[in-house]
Amino acid sequence: MPVIQGLGWTFDTVASTYEKLRPDYVGELYDTLFAYQPLDADSYAIEVGIGGGQATGPVLDTGCRVTAVEPGENFCTLCREKFAAYPAFSAINGKFEETILPADTFDLVYSASAFHWVPEDVGYRKVFDILKSGGAFARFSNHPYPDKGRAALAEEIDTLYEQYYNPFHHRSINKPAEYSEEAALSRAEIAANYGFADIRWALFHRTRTFTAAEYIQLLGTYSDHIAIDEPIRKRFFTAIEEAINRHGGLFTIYDTIDLQLARKP
Repeated sequence: MPVIQGLGWTFDTVASTYEKLRPDYVGELYDTLFAYQPLDADSYAIEVGIGGGQATGPVLDTGCRVTAVEPGENFCTLCREKFAAYPAFSAINGKFEETILPADTFDLVYSASAFHWVPEDVGYRKVFDILKSGGAFARFSNHPYPDKGRAALAEEIDTLYEQYYNPFHHRSINKPAEYSEEAALSRAEIAANYGFADIRWALFHRTRTFTAAEYIQLLGTYSDHIAIDEPIRKRFFTAIEEAINRHGGLFTIYDTIDLQLARKP
């Protein structure tokens, strides 16, 4: 889904639904991350933008202390309850770029599908500042691609976006391209501009299949969709649900997950 700056606030309005429907990340990603930056009970990590905690459990399971910095108050409350069994977990309600954190302190700073909401120059400089020498920054995101196996359905949904989404946002949502190796490399190389070294990246893939009703719930967790006025959004979502049901009742998403790793010298 496209990112429209200024809509970050919308996620916290649907925190519970977001936590239930947004996906976790694949095990291979954590294998790669922990091989690059091993963690244990002596390690200390910052998570930038915890959301519903989709990326948090595997880091806590290493024994690492994790402090989440999350602008959404509802997300903070949800995750404090979700990870109550982990005494090494805490959450700060605030924007990463505005939160005071000690320099040269953390072994890992990581952000899952959230760092694009932080201004690049402020975000990378702050991550570099708060990491220990030898500490790592891990940035990863899930990039969903719509159903490739149902061409007629995809075309019908594209038409509905032209009818409902584009006029509301005064912009055309272009047919998405699958996230590429070139895009992952370009994102990884950003870190070099801010003094990071040992830069690496990787891609992982999976599919998820939803019923029509489930897919509509998922769409309701995306900022640009939440922002659509409710009467328009209701008609838009109903039309998509009806289209999916006319084409067999299922919708498959093809996910590409990118991981960028960089180290503070």
